[in-house]
Amino acid sequence: MRIILDAMGSDDHPMPEVQAAVEAYQRWGEPVILTGPEPELSRLVQDAGGKAGQVEIVHAPEVLEMTDKPARAARGKAQNSMAVGMDLLKEGKADAFVTAGNTGGAMATALFRLGRIRGVKRPALAIGIPVQNGHAIILDIGANTECRPEYLVQFAILGSTYAELVFEIQNPRVGLLSNGEEAGKGNILVKETYPLLLNSGLNFIGNVEPKEVFAGGIDVVVTDGFSGNIFIKTSETIPKFLFDIIKTEIRATPLTSVGALLAKPAFQRVRELLDPSEYGAGPLLGVNGLVFIGHGRSNSKALVSAIRVARQAVKGDVLSATHTALKDKLNSE
Repeated sequence: MRIILDAMGSDDHPMPEVQAAVEAYQRWGEPVILTGPEPELSRLVQDAGGKAGQVEIVHAPEVLEMTDKPARAARGKAQNSMAVGMDLLKEGKADAFVTAGNTGGAMATALFRLGRIRGVKRPALAIGIPVQNGHAIILDIGANTECRPEYLVQFAILGSTYAELVFEIQNPRVGLLSNGEEAGKGNILVKETYPLLLNSGLNFIGNVEPKEVFAGGIDVVVTDGFSGNIFIKTSETIPKFLFDIIKTEIRATPLTSVGALLAKPAFQRVRELLDPSEYGAGPLLGVNGLVFIGHGRSNSKALVSAIRVARQAVKGDVLSATHTALKDKLNSE
């Protein structure tokens, strides 16, 4: 199994990527391919304890920065670390590509280099988050800030297919993110999408508010990339905020401090469950290749998790299965 990791993606690149590549080899015994400036990466891999054969480096002299205009940079920087990595993927020299770089840049590069699965109008970035008694898939979370109703219907199809393949959820429940459960609630996009989903043949249960998502009553949550990005970033910030408050209050008296020691294992389990770095990265569904995009602030732990998610997708033959599953669904719309 060959996973490509964009060495120039994260905010603190390339050190987190180098450390992740070394740690991934230690965990799975298979080299990770790093794309980026070869001289610098070779030195850093050595400094991180990597040995010959444990990490493969493919030279990419250019970097697609977070501040770059996605489409222009994807075309103008033909040798950036994302483009080089996705070319390897297209050529069959690797099985999946992982980046913590510019989301728009990754989207544009994937469209230019890999193309879309036939019938897909807009790829969507998805992520699985922990909810009561399981996980929920949220999409889109940032690849498409401007959407049409037909895009959201396809997001629902893509998300449902991924939920069936990866999370083994039969007949996933699909909800449309809105500011109220009633059919008439929401902005124009939500109101126009609602009847389309109702007649899509999917297991559409209607509009959902965030509280229903975390209560575990939904498997696939569909929204535009702007709202989805705000939703996911807010949900990732709240756990840290709560843990900081609990830590302060629990140390306030000797009695509560003793209780904290007894409850420490439980707190640790909850922290691990809610830690965004455990999710790693989300798949860019709808492109003709396994592409995973993580947070720009990803550390080595998050990037190792991203590699794990990519490995699971390869092992489950998700791309081939998605092609098969979507062939009839998308072309019959």
